[in-house]
Amino acid sequence: MNPFTILLTAMSSLGANKLRTVLALLGIVIGVAAVISTMSVGRGAQQAITSNIEALGTNLLFVRPESTAYGNVGTLTFEDAYALRDSVTAPSVSAVAPELNTSAQLVAGRENTFAQVLGVTPEYTSVRNQTVASGGFITALHVQNASEVAVLGSQVAETLYGFRDPVGQNLKVNGRQFTVVGILDSRGGSPLGILDNQILVPVTTVYFRLASQRTVQGDITVQTVNVQVKDGESMADAIQQIATTLRLRHRITGDDDFSITSQEETIQTLEDTQETFVIFLGAIAGISLLVGGIGIMNIMMVSVTERTREIGIRKAMGAKWRDILYQFVSEATLLSFGGGIFGAIVGVTVSRTLDGQTLGGQAFQTAVTGDITVLAMAVAAAIGLFFGIYPAAKAANLHPIEALRYE
Repeated sequence: MNPFTILLTAMSSLGANKLRTVLALLGIVIGVAAVISTMSVGRGAQQAITSNIEALGTNLLFVRPESTAYGNVGTLTFEDAYALRDSVTAPSVSAVAPELNTSAQLVAGRENTFAQVLGVTPEYTSVRNQTVASGGFITALHVQNASEVAVLGSQVAETLYGFRDPVGQNLKVNGRQFTVVGILDSRGGSPLGILDNQILVPVTTVYFRLASQRTVQGDITVQTVNVQVKDGESMADAIQQIATTLRLRHRITGDDDFSITSQEETIQTLEDTQETFVIFLGAIAGISLLVGGIGIMNIMMVSVTERTREIGIRKAMGAKWRDILYQFVSEATLLSFGGGIFGAIVGVTVSRTLDGQTLGGQAFQTAVTGDITVLAMAVAAAIGLFFGIYPAAKAANLHPIEALRYE
């Protein structure tokens, strides 16, 4: 028989038992829909995280200390950060914002919480693309005087003050009296929402008032120096200039006691990790596709048994081995591919419906891409073909005389 006749015969056979065909299709539909919807949610989360990090700026470098021979002693100092501002030794650097971190108990009236305290300088807002929703930010005078002022993340402000305006209110940080001068814009449900649970204070205030940290030489240490490069083309030059400056300051002759990473490297690492997670989600959802394939195999085995006499008659009338094989393989493939098409429609619909919905305070962001849909449909068709081969071969190998005797 020619391929067109085989296809028509397969469709006719499937249509003869509609309920069985629908039930067989259902397993594949659920599997494909699950793969597309879960992978689209994972891909959407990946894009959301990447876009949020990129919103902080792609021309950023992060300089962090490494451990020394003395143990986990910080080697990056406040003075190192100021040295990187030198336009002669580091002309590719446009701004520098050091950070000094600690944690503290915050008390406002009867409310209290535990949060991270980030010591920063006025340049922090421009370097890290932070904006103030209310009040002001830390000034150079605050840093110079080690003033006890604080800028609150939106979540901390809501926890401590509810719907009241905290600007100008008093706040106790580890028992010390601070004045709230500003509130940061909320990052909402984004992966950077952790910033909403921080408070920012002058870097000198963290050192002198909250958590003094010095190197073995007596210098003030910092955990990170955020460096803003003039433009993306100057990244390599900036890294070289920063490394040279710090090596000279630290008198390094061997391995560096600091590390320099770029925002692009952070984004790439995160994308690789997220891609693994997306594939893992798809693999879990793919188990339902495997179950659907087993269902198709079961249906095809039943079909072969029920149509044994039909197969015997067709063989007696001259049907060849390959004609019987191709017919049953075609039926299995039609089931799986048809289920794949309907499953793709359902999966895309579910993904579109979930996009922008909020669950548990987190907003879903989905991203349905062509490669996910095509991959799910191709796997569905391959599974149908794989699980349909054995029943088809069994049907094709039936002896015509024995098949005609079958009751």
